Amino acid sequence: MQRTKVETCVEALCNQGCREVRGYIARLEQDEPVPELLGLSAQERRLVLAELKSIMSVYGDACRI
Repeated sequence: MQRTKVETCVEALCNQGCREVRGYIARLEQDEPVPELLGLSAQERRLVLAELKSIMSVYGDACRI
């Protein structure tokens, strides 16, 4: 099965770590540019944001190392 651009971007962002992902979420919520997502449409960026928020909801407010 071929992965979508959204899935590929989510995985790449998550590989950067918890704190970085929280930064990406904050920037996306403020509609700030995220260079890693420049090739995505507005809808795809919204999907990335929703997926990142869903993933991070598992961790609550803590980032474990």
